This record gives sequence, structure tokens and C-alpha cells, in this order.
Amino acid sequence: MSAKTDRRYVMISVVAERFEIHPQTLRLYEREGLIQPQRSAGNTRLYDEETLRRLELILTLTRDLGVNLAGVEVVLNMREQLESMQIEMDRLLEIVERDILDKKRGVDRRYALEKFEGGPPTIT
Repeated sequence: MSAKTDRRYVMISVVAERFEIHPQTLRLYEREGLIQPQRSAGNTRLYDEETLRRLELILTLTRDLGVNLAGVEVVLNMREQLESMQIEMDRLLEIVERDILDKKRGVDRRYALEKFEGGPPTIT
């Protein structure tokens, strides 16, 4: 089973009831690009756990902290950028740790072949 097929989805009415919000509010959040529910073959909105967590954050920002939707968008974008930077930092840390271990073992990778994502680099 793939990750896509074993996800659990809930319909808009269940989400609205669970979070005590009107379905129109969920539709507004979708129009504003804050959430992106999946769609069934019959075009019914379906919400997965990731979308529900994002909705929970949106509601915390708007209800508890008084942030408007433009502010919510900024916060969500900054959060995504931070997550992306964290992934990149983790990747760089792995490279540095590998290099340190290689130096301790006496491995010289200066002339080693490396696989490049997207094909070989172009020489200009």
C-alpha cells in the first residue's frame, strides 16, 4: 500500500463539527490558499491529518492570538521556509560529519566520483 492510499480522510461536515467552525470558513481558508483539501471523484472535499494539523494551527493563530488571515499566510510561509532550511541544515551536517569521519579514517574523497541530482554539471 502506498502512503497516498493508506491515508484517512474526513469530510468537511466532520471537520466543521470537530473544530466548531462553519463549513464556509473552511471554504474561505481554501480560497485563500491556507489549506488544500483533497477531492473525491465526486468533488467532495476530503481532509487528511496533515491538513487538519495545519487547520489547527490556523485556528490557534486566528482565535487565540488574533492574527488576521494575511498574517496567518505569512506565519505559514515562514514555517515552511524554516522546515526547508532545517532539512538543508541536516543534510549539510551529514556531509560535514561524513567528511570528519573520512579524515579520521584517512579517506581522501577529492577524486571520488559523485552522483549529481539532475544529471552531471555543465562546464562553461
